[in-house]
Amino acid sequence: MGETQVTAQEGRSTAGSSPIAAEAAPGTAAASSTPPPASGKSGRLSRLRSLRTPGRPRLWFEILLIAVSYWLYSLVRNAVPEQKAAALANADWIWSAEKSLGLAFEESVNHAVNSVTWLIVSMNYYYATLHFVVTIGVLVWLFRRHPGRYAATRLVLFATTAVALLGYYLYPLAPPRLMNGANFIDTVLVHETWGSMASGNFKNMSNQYAAMPSMHIGWSLWCGLTIFALASAPWAKILGLLYPTLTLVVIVATANHFWLDAVGGMACLAFGYAVSRVWYGSLPHRLPKRVPGAAKTRLTGLRAARLPRPASEPEPKAEQEPGAETTPETEPAPEAAGARRS
Repeated sequence: MGETQVTAQEGRSTAGSSPIAAEAAPGTAAASSTPPPASGKSGRLSRLRSLRTPGRPRLWFEILLIAVSYWLYSLVRNAVPEQKAAALANADWIWSAEKSLGLAFEESVNHAVNSVTWLIVSMNYYYATLHFVVTIGVLVWLFRRHPGRYAATRLVLFATTAVALLGYYLYPLAPPRLMNGANFIDTVLVHETWGSMASGNFKNMSNQYAAMPSMHIGWSLWCGLTIFALASAPWAKILGLLYPTLTLVVIVATANHFWLDAVGGMACLAFGYAVSRVWYGSLPHRLPKRVPGAAKTRLTGLRAARLPRPASEPEPKAEQEPGAETTPETEPAPEAAGARRS
C-alpha cells in the first residue's frame, strides 16, 4: 500500500524506501523535533522548571551578584538601629543562661589566649581576614570544579546570610567585650592590632550590637561542610572540618561572640540548606558535578537545522563522470568471470 517499493536485480528482490515515505519523513522529523510553543500555565511551569534546574554559572554575573549581595548585607546590617540598652540586657541574659548550664567558659578562654601575644594577635588577623578569603576561595573552587553544584551551594550561603539579617534586627546583642561589669578583654584594643571592624578605629563602620547570630560560624561551617562533602583528598576533608572548629575558638578567644551566637549561626545555615533543598529538590552535594549537556548544546544554525538521515534510507552514491561505464554491483568483473569459465 505504498509503504515499500520492490527493485529486481538479477532475479533478487530488495526492499527500498518508498518515495512517498521518503518525502514524508523530513516533514515528520521536523515536526517531532520542534516542541509545541508553551503558553499559559504550562509555559509558566516550564519557566519555573528551568529556573530550578542548575545551569552553567557565568563569571561576570557571579562577580556582580556577590559584590552587590555583600554590599546590601553590610548596608542592611549596619542600618539596623544600635539598640544599646536592649543589646546589653540580652548579653546579660545569655551570660546568665550559660552560667546556669555550667558552660560559661568564654572569659577563661579569652584570658588564657590573651596571655600568649603571638597567638592572640594571629587570632585577631584570622578573625578579620579569613572570614572573607576562605569563603570567596570556596566559591571560586565550586565555580571551576563543581559548576553543576555551584548555584545550589551558593543559594545556601545567600539564604543563610539573609535570615541572619533578620536576627540582627529582632535580637540585638552586645559581644562579650562590650558587656557592663564583665571582665572580658578586647584583644584588638589591648594589642593594637588591626582585627575587628567593631573595635578600634573601625568601630563606627560596623554595627557593634549585631552579634547574634555569628556569621563567622555560619560562613565557616558552610565552607567546611562544602569541602568535606565534595573534596576527594582526605587531607582536604580534614581541613574542612577543622576550619569551623578553629573559627569557634577564635570568636570566643577574641571576645567577639558567645558560643550561643555560634548556635545561632548553625541554625541559620540549617535554614539555608532547607531553602536550597526545597528549590532544587536535592541537597547540593547530591546534584551532578557538571551541568549535563552544557557543552553540546551550542550548535550553529546550519548544524541545528540538519536533520538526521533515516536508518532505512541508503547512503547516496558518488556521481560518476559522463561517459564512464557503469558496472552493476551484482555482476562480476570481466576478468573474474573469465577466470571462472576457464
